[in-house]
Amino acid sequence: MLADLRRAIGHVSGGRVLDVATGRGGFVEVLRDGLRDWTEIVGIDTGAAGAAAFEEAFGGDPAIRFVQVDALWPGFAAASFDTVSISSSLHHFADPAAVFDQMRSLLRPGGTLIVSEMYRDRQTETQLTNVRLHHGWAAVDTGEGIVHRETYRRAELVALVGRLGLADLRLTDVRDTDGDPRDPATVAELDAVIDRHLERCAGRRELVARGLRLRRRLHRVGIHGAITLVAVGRHDRPA
Repeated sequence: MLADLRRAIGHVSGGRVLDVATGRGGFVEVLRDGLRDWTEIVGIDTGAAGAAAFEEAFGGDPAIRFVQVDALWPGFAAASFDTVSISSSLHHFADPAAVFDQMRSLLRPGGTLIVSEMYRDRQTETQLTNVRLHHGWAAVDTGEGIVHRETYRRAELVALVGRLGLADLRLTDVRDTDGDPRDPATVAELDAVIDRHLERCAGRRELVARGLRLRRRLHRVGIHGAITLVAVGRHDRPA
């Protein structure tokens, strides 16, 4: 899957790059290795939780850095980045359109916007396990007042990106069905994640029952990564 992601962005000369809602920096690795070239990569996120992991992954490279700021008020000058990206995060925002507006304002005319987001439809049974786990975790977060919506359908993502009016828009569906869907290490890792979510929803019987059903599905069906839509386009108008 990583190889396919990198191929989807391999034609982009990144310049100064901003990765929005970067978390632990997983997509920064894709940008670092997949872009044709780049000069600097800045990952931003509101939470400090991922900062240590980000530093551990990229601390040896002075051209890659983490900044703890809000995506809607990042404090960077307008049109100060050549490439702006967001990955696996749109469904974590209450107003994705506002995030896109801010991203576009930070992008210089002629710069590149990259969106990478999993979607819920057109999935195989093993990929549906991934989708349903994600939706189960979203329900736990939502019950605690955390913005975490279910993933989009592909057509919804295409419509969201289409409203940006990007030039030379390329859409790539990235699939991840290689590997053993019941890989013991992967299943054990996800079992631990399910355990943590079950602890959080203790006393909420419906969510607990849902978590147990998801565990049974994981062990019975197995899991592959859900299909991801990668959209790459050029912002050729002033923000």
